[in-house]
Amino acid sequence: MIVHSTPLLGAKLLEIEPIKDQRGYFARTYCKNILAQHGIDFELKQANIAFNEHTLTLRGMHFQRPPYCEEKIVTCYQGALYDVIIDLNRNSSTFGQWYGVTLSADNQLSLYVPKGFAHGYVTLQASTAIHYMVSEFYTPSHESGIRWNDPAINIEWPQRQNLSISSKDQQWEWFDMEQGGILMKEGHSG
Repeated sequence: MIVHSTPLLGAKLLEIEPIKDQRGYFARTYCKNILAQHGIDFELKQANIAFNEHTLTLRGMHFQRPPYCEEKIVTCYQGALYDVIIDLNRNSSTFGQWYGVTLSADNQLSLYVPKGFAHGYVTLQASTAIHYMVSEFYTPSHESGIRWNDPAINIEWPQRQNLSISSKDQQWEWFDMEQGGILMKEGHSG
């Protein structure tokens, strides 16, 4: 597994190193030791999947508030998606900035999302399946989000029309950079 930096403090792009032969290949998708060498102490507590039947399904931008902030490792096993994260850590040099990357069954990349980051995606193909490894249990009382089209963040989505978005995701809070927005008190790892 190869760990690449991203423009956001603590967030990493994970690339598999397939060992191939005539049967196919074998690759490690998670290694606590390799992640630790890159300053990531990821403790798996839940693993989830999401299946999206249609292209242009947008989910996000989700996070959990302290003390239940979570880290995620997100992988697309079928189809393709544009994955986006936002750094909400007030003490971070990349506070309020976003990063997006295409994850697909073809490129087999994963995205490590640190604590204190919002996460979301839009599907680029029909029948897209995503796997999440998560470091915290889902805690509905601490669930939160930021609007996918918040002008303070200004995410450059591949497309903004004809999106399928839940009513819940359309009603998240607006981010206010001047007032400090939605603050994370728990620092990131990495």
